[in-house]
Amino acid sequence: MGIRVCKSVSWLPFLLFMAASHGLAAPSPAAPSASRTIQVAGLKQGASILVDRWGVPHIYAQSEDDLFFVQGFNAARDRLFQIDLWRRRGLGQLASVFGAGYVEQDKAARLFLYRGDMQQEWRSYGDRAEAITARFVAGINAYVEYLGRNPQAMPYEFLRLGYAPAKWQADDVVRIRSHGLTRNLTAEVARADTVCKAGLAADQVRARLEPKWVTKVPDGLDPCLPLGLLDVFMLATQPAVIKGAGPAPLAAADAPPPMEGSNNWVISPRRSSTGRPILANDPHRAFSAPSLRYITHLSAPGLDVVGAGEPALPGISIGHNGKIAFGLTIFGIDQEDLYVYQLNPADANQYKYRGGWEKLTLVRETIAVRGKPNVDVELRFTRHGPLIFAEPGKGRAYAVRTGWMAAGMAPYFGSIGYMRAENFAQFRQAMRNWGAPTENQVYADTKGNIGWVTGGLAPIRPNWDGLMPVPGDGRYEWAGFLSGDKLPFAYNPKAGWFASANEMNLPAAFPYREHKLGFEWPHKGRYMRLQEQLSRNGKTSIEDSMRLQNDVLSVPARRMVALLKPLVSLDTKTAAALRMLKAWDCRQTADSAAAALYEVWWSRYLGTAFTAAVLSPREAGVVPFPDTTELIDSLEKPAARFGKDAAAKRDRVLLTSLAGAYADMEHMLGPDPAAWQWGKLHYGYVTHPLGVFADQATRAKLNVGPAPRQGGSYTVNISGYRPTDYLQVHGASFRVVVDVGNWDNSRAMNMPGQSGDPDSPHYRDLAPQWTRGEYFPLLYSKAAVEAAATLRLTLVPAP
Repeated sequence: MGIRVCKSVSWLPFLLFMAASHGLAAPSPAAPSASRTIQVAGLKQGASILVDRWGVPHIYAQSEDDLFFVQGFNAARDRLFQIDLWRRRGLGQLASVFGAGYVEQDKAARLFLYRGDMQQEWRSYGDRAEAITARFVAGINAYVEYLGRNPQAMPYEFLRLGYAPAKWQADDVVRIRSHGLTRNLTAEVARADTVCKAGLAADQVRARLEPKWVTKVPDGLDPCLPLGLLDVFMLATQPAVIKGAGPAPLAAADAPPPMEGSNNWVISPRRSSTGRPILANDPHRAFSAPSLRYITHLSAPGLDVVGAGEPALPGISIGHNGKIAFGLTIFGIDQEDLYVYQLNPADANQYKYRGGWEKLTLVRETIAVRGKPNVDVELRFTRHGPLIFAEPGKGRAYAVRTGWMAAGMAPYFGSIGYMRAENFAQFRQAMRNWGAPTENQVYADTKGNIGWVTGGLAPIRPNWDGLMPVPGDGRYEWAGFLSGDKLPFAYNPKAGWFASANEMNLPAAFPYREHKLGFEWPHKGRYMRLQEQLSRNGKTSIEDSMRLQNDVLSVPARRMVALLKPLVSLDTKTAAALRMLKAWDCRQTADSAAAALYEVWWSRYLGTAFTAAVLSPREAGVVPFPDTTELIDSLEKPAARFGKDAAAKRDRVLLTSLAGAYADMEHMLGPDPAAWQWGKLHYGYVTHPLGVFADQATRAKLNVGPAPRQGGSYTVNISGYRPTDYLQVHGASFRVVVDVGNWDNSRAMNMPGQSGDPDSPHYRDLAPQWTRGEYFPLLYSKAAVEAAATLRLTLVPAP
């Protein structure tokens, strides 16, 4: 007998009773049956969800309207707490369920909501965007209503915290902008701080600019900025974390350093062992439980697409549609600027603009607070964007202008357009209007073509480079945006492959001095490793691509070890360190003693010793760690940085810093180097928003780990960590390798698991495979899906 979903019901009293009766812990639900039928109000025709043994839902519907409805219903079925928290955080509604400690985070988030013309916003994504999203959120709401009739199925977190999931509106999905990867604002502030305290020359050591470029302090800018300037921005863009019994937002200072990156590549049929293209992608983001991404298969007449997206958004952003495959990494367009204003001494709500005083736009809103009276707040905006800091005593204020606040810029949402493309021309056309985050997209199709397309809204800055804050008095204005047609791309490159790893990859002929897309790029170590592997003689297989995604050879480490080869030391421990690193193959495996020594040397000692040697004491105090490219290049060619007796000075830096690292290793892992292992220092521990500050039992239920880790910040299998404790905070939780045309032979991974339900077998079941570098089949054909299905949900319209 089916279960009917009603349109409206209140279950909050039941929730509170259940939470209190079970000591704020929900009972584990019974194991799901192999087949269930659910009656759903709002569904137009019958549909089905087949969940395979790895937790991937394959959704089959008879129309696109129903397909996106069921995608929303299923996202709520598997990830409801995650997407509900995403929505509340983005809309600035955390205090309504977590209390007064979240008012400031709510206020910050509301500053970065899209507040423009919604008709223009929806038109920016194409004719069907609003209708698709409306059906998607209707599906989410249908599942929320289902829980109203079946409160025993309420996700654990709602029971634990004693509140109910919210209903959605279509506008919620695109108005929220603060969950995307941001570009350049924090770098502008860091550069200004360095210039204030040490000068532009020191900043060139802190962050090398590419292509070759020398910036300058904009006319009229005082680079000495106030402390706490970015606190509001950090609050607006960080995830929500629940702090103990008295919730409070995570302070900006507590957040790990921002890291981002990704790898992707495509291989043409002539270089592929399959005779077909291969596409690989492993986006790098902060780890979380549940995973940031959710793998889904959407199938209806006219659309059959499988891959990963963010569970709160309709569509698929990385995967294939049976004709083309696509995968993304970040491309370094600078989309943000910090504007500095002179306030009117007679009126703090006015700022100087083009010789006159212009009024701030004031928006008054009310923030609901759980257990307390509502709080009225005032949001302030300049013509450029939200005001994030004011210094009335100094007569200054600061606002953020971002490309991702313009119409059509909701992060990742534009994938609903390109996921339908059937050839390169259509794919490139869809990417012409892509906004945020800025991307390298790789492409492959069943006809054997491969390609690369960049996308992102690129501001035109006619009289400055975007690398430092600028006065907001009208002298520094964007002159529109660069046409997507002018961004670089490649189609069937002669090499027979293309890869990106966030490196500076502007073609030599690109007019970068004119367009000034951006000058800040990660070190190219990952790309160099991809290049040497993909350009080898012979054919590349699916298995080769999987091994390459898990590759832990560090190109920077190899260059550093080459510098150590000729060195000797009379100091016993320094000599032991040299022997260990000279014998190392530069693979950062978890059991490697040399990898542990190298990373401690690199992260805690080498950079500090280098800056102390090449900068004045004042400058070195401001630049504790140099730019990676600048550091390695300067050590390999010391004359430019070290001056007289450059090689000898360079060698002293290497040896003295290495001695410090060896002593630190003895302190941390003991005096016997045979017992040292990188995995004893470097570990992974994936946390749930409710499990960060929770009691031990809750942490065990919600968090995944700890487990020894391998790799480092510059390996293809990237493993970014906090130098304070070597906790992995950044890497590839999702991976995919697509066998283009033989779709069932594609492979994927999503760590720690597909489900957001801590009691589901799919919550953490993929973590062991991920740790071992293994994959599961990303199935596509109906026959293969049927054979692997472990749960069949049949959805029928409610009468």
